[in-house]
Amino acid sequence: MNKLFATERRQLILNILEEKKRVTVKDLARDVNVSEATLRTDLNLLEEEGLLTRTHGGAVLNEDLSSAKVSFSEREKKNPDSKNIIAQKAINLIHQKDCILLDASTTALALARLIRESTLNITVVTNGISAAVELKENPGVNVILVGGMARMGSMALEGLLGTNVLNKINIDTMFTSARGFSIEEGLTDFNVYEVELKRVMANKADKIVALLDHSKMETSSIATFATCDQVDAIICDQELDASFLKELTKQNIKVL
Repeated sequence: MNKLFATERRQLILNILEEKKRVTVKDLARDVNVSEATLRTDLNLLEEEGLLTRTHGGAVLNEDLSSAKVSFSEREKKNPDSKNIIAQKAINLIHQKDCILLDASTTALALARLIRESTLNITVVTNGISAAVELKENPGVNVILVGGMARMGSMALEGLLGTNVLNKINIDTMFTSARGFSIEEGLTDFNVYEVELKRVMANKADKIVALLDHSKMETSSIATFATCDQVDAIICDQELDASFLKELTKQNIKVL
């Protein structure tokens, strides 16, 4: 097995745990092709994220995987009021003739539903299957779906198979959610394969607007897809801590 990046390695560890439920450090180090010391560091980080529990000599998968792997439909039901508040603020940042990117998050889906009912004449590029289905009902919206792999329980297309289309389009603004945001790590997410695509999307956009409820702030997940200096604005559902808000201002990030 070729050496993996840390984020890829941790995703592989979780994939193995999903299959086996319980593993030993010795067996997992062999399967992942790293030293036991490196593996213990990975396991400690994943335990901090709430994704697994360390045991004597190994680890077990947390039953709910800290909600990171719950289905799209279950995530859609969580905090709907916050998502709608964020979406209502976000749509005011979209102008006629814009070309925008929407990720496959449930918050971006809430924004897509507002766009469907609007009089906007825009182009929307997305890797979100649900968002594309909603948006195609508005004749004023041109919808471009970025191709990729579809996984069970997910409404996102993942991987880099469809990224050629992004090279042919000028993107004004990317609207994206994330599992976490911090000054140090930027926008981070759980699934390394979806992050791969979101990283390309972020690099193509002139501006990035992060759609984040308060629980995502000052936290981080496995992989970064946009660094702090790439983020232009954050829309949040609650007032942020004054000291954190000051740090964001230093980074020239507008907070709505």
